[in-house]
Amino acid sequence: MARSWLDIDPSSDFSLANIPFGIINTPDDSSPHVGIAIGTFVLDLKVLALQIGSENLLPSGGTSSLAVFAQPTLNAFAELGRSVHRHVRERIQDLLSEDTTRPDLLKNNAELRKRALVPQQSVQMHLPMAIGDYTDFYAGYHHAYAVGVMFRGPENALQPNYTHLPVGYHGRASSIAVSGTPVRRPVGQILLDLKADPKQPTVAPTQRLDIELELGCFISKSNPLGQPVGIDEAEEHVFGYVLLNDWSARDIQAWEYVPLGPFNGKNFATTISPWVVLADALEPFRTKGIENSTPVQEYLKEKREANVYDIHLEVDLTTPEGNTTTVAKTSGKNLMWSFPQMIAHHTLGGCPLRPGDLLGSGTISGPVPEQSGSLLELSEGGKREFQLNDGNETRTFLRDGDTVTLRGFCVGKAGGRVGFGECTGRVQG
Repeated sequence: MARSWLDIDPSSDFSLANIPFGIINTPDDSSPHVGIAIGTFVLDLKVLALQIGSENLLPSGGTSSLAVFAQPTLNAFAELGRSVHRHVRERIQDLLSEDTTRPDLLKNNAELRKRALVPQQSVQMHLPMAIGDYTDFYAGYHHAYAVGVMFRGPENALQPNYTHLPVGYHGRASSIAVSGTPVRRPVGQILLDLKADPKQPTVAPTQRLDIELELGCFISKSNPLGQPVGIDEAEEHVFGYVLLNDWSARDIQAWEYVPLGPFNGKNFATTISPWVVLADALEPFRTKGIENSTPVQEYLKEKREANVYDIHLEVDLTTPEGNTTTVAKTSGKNLMWSFPQMIAHHTLGGCPLRPGDLLGSGTISGPVPEQSGSLLELSEGGKREFQLNDGNETRTFLRDGDTVTLRGFCVGKAGGRVGFGECTGRVQG
């Protein structure tokens, strides 16, 4: 991987190999607009586009780069398509490379560097996309199996449909928030006495507040109503990826989910990381997902086996006193279904996806407890307290004041870390 003329720590998520896009505002410009993360800096693409012109960022004959990068969301950029995303990413990589072919544009332009490269700590991050719809899948096999064992036993852990199709449900887009947004403990109907007959719920704050470690996929390309997306074309509908924490109130969910599935137990908050890692940045980290021994329908058959990403994923829990424990480590390869399969299935009946739509992978867990992507698994359904690393505190579910931080990154053979940054939320009572 080429080196940058910027001093980038090898442990940074935002190497030259990455170039993730996000929505920022800066001390000099309060209007949300587009930037990319590089090392400890943000490259302000609105400032850059104004100074170096469209011909140095976008393909010739296209739209104005200033018009695209001055937008308050990434939707306009996403709609330009995968080939344009690739072109812009490569142009920015060249501008920031030590051996750039155009040094006068940025590397040797001290005045523009001062204006366009802004320290990350001085920018405010916003939701990267205007999200019209949100669909949450259940593609993490180990999570689905572990939770199924808790409720139905090992013989019936997975429903008969699980290996035949990517199970999903429609979530709530209006409560998706960018990393750093506080999460209010939700109120709902819960059963305090599970053995009572008849069942009598009470309205109260959830006592079983949980997290779900997921990957989120943003859609870039729409399909017309009534026209499904074929599995071989699904990749072209992917813009990029974020970390996603689908907070869950397990006691509210348990009482309400039969017969129509999650509702108030899920719709109060979903947190995503602010930087969208483009699909091309993750290409070197493709790997094979979990083997599915069930023959799938033709519309779900992919040509290549390496259909998911080997992303190192971590969950940190920080107490109100500031003690941090890494409670789980797992990998993005623990998915049975890929995002192209999710897209193909989602649109099979003619459902139109639109740019900015968000798909969640479902909770990603490994086969052992320390790889659990939810506290429900770590605590065995609330039956077992797990120890925090100060030696004094334990948890089953989240307490007020707890902060949860998701992290995800890949490291190539030649270096060049590709990461997502943090996806963080603090629980408020």
